[in-house]
Amino acid sequence: PPRSREALSTRRGGQVVAINDPFIGLDYMVYMFKYDSTHGRFKGEVKAEGDHLVVNGNKIAVFSERDPKAIPWGKAGAEYVVESTGVFTTIDKASAHLDGGAKKVIISAPSADAPMFVVGVNLDAYDPSYKVVSNASCTTNCLAPLAKVIHDNFEIVE
Repeated sequence: PPRSREALSTRRGGQVVAINDPFIGLDYMVYMFKYDSTHGRFKGEVKAEGDHLVVNGNKIAVFSERDPKAIPWGKAGAEYVVESTGVFTTIDKASAHLDGGAKKVIISAPSADAPMFVVGVNLDAYDPSYKVVSNASCTTNCLAPLAKVIHDNFEIVE
C-alpha cells in the first residue's frame, strides 16, 4: 500500500527497522515492492542486501518467523511492532512480541481484550503504561470519526 511504501522509503516521524513475514522470501519482497500491481512501480531504489531489505538507503532487517517470541525485535532496534497477521489479536498472544524485545505492540485488528483506540475519536483515553493496544478494524477507523462528528453535533441515540 502507498502508506507502507512511504513509511519504508522515508524517515519522517520514525523509521521502519524490521519486517517479519514467514510467507514470502526477501527476493520476492523486493520484486513486490518495486512492481506493485495496484499502486504502480516504485520510483525509488529497492534491493536485497544479505538478510535486509534496503529501500532508498534505509536498511530494514527481514525475519521469517511464525512464532512472535522468536522475532528479535529488540536486536533490530524496533520499539513499536504493528501486529497485522490477524492471528495474535489478544493481549496474551500479541505480548509474545514483547518477549522479542519490542516495547509496545499495536494490533491492527479488533481485539477481545486489548484497549482499542481510533485516532480522532478516543485517543485521549490512551495511557502510556499500555504495552498492547488495538487500532480497531479498518471499518471502525472509517466510520468512527464520522460517527463522532455526527454524535458531537447532533447526538446519535441508540
